[in-house]
Amino acid sequence: MTKDTIGIDISKDTLDAHRLSTGETTQFPNSPAGLRTLRRWIGAKMPALVVFEATGAYHAPLERSFAGVLPLVKVNPLQARRFAQACGTRAKTDAVDARVLAMMGAALNLVPDRVIDENQPKLKELQVARTALIKERTRLLNRLKTQTMALTKRQTKARIAQVKRQITELESALLSLLKECPKRARALDILCSIPGLGRITAVATLIECPEIGTMGRKQIASLAGLAPMT
Repeated sequence: MTKDTIGIDISKDTLDAHRLSTGETTQFPNSPAGLRTLRRWIGAKMPALVVFEATGAYHAPLERSFAGVLPLVKVNPLQARRFAQACGTRAKTDAVDARVLAMMGAALNLVPDRVIDENQPKLKELQVARTALIKERTRLLNRLKTQTMALTKRQTKARIAQVKRQITELESALLSLLKECPKRARALDILCSIPGLGRITAVATLIECPEIGTMGRKQIASLAGLAPMT
């Protein structure tokens, strides 16, 4: 019997869904109303897997809405494309991609993702904002070195001071959110106890790699891209 695996191809405006057990493919708007209609289409019987590609901001609403509700599996787009090529699928449309994702979930015996912490998207957003400000501060400092007029220097220094205040504000918000979760707070303390590892690096590690602490050393090294491969 074919597994009732569902593949969902996500774009900015639409969600293309394919049910492997029946071969049915349909499309929904990528909106709150579309997500509700998608949930009704899936039905009361729990599917084996719901497979979708990581697509940045576009997949976030689906993940937030169905995490802990459906057996979600988020896959790397490159892995999905390689699976399609291995199956001899050359065409690339939203409907075809949804079918390939459903096939991938069944063929590779994928397992549902761990349910993400509700604060994880907020932490990620704060971290992205902080990274952007760090880059802006570097550009401003470099620009200040070449400026000669008092006016431009004064404005640049004022902006640098503002950026520094905003970075401090973001870092405070990041720490507050991390400490709301006892497990994250404990992990932060452990990372900060490592000689040479500062608080900001520890915070970034927990945000970019939330799986840390739940995997063995070989698994986490592979996930982080640090494990050598032949």
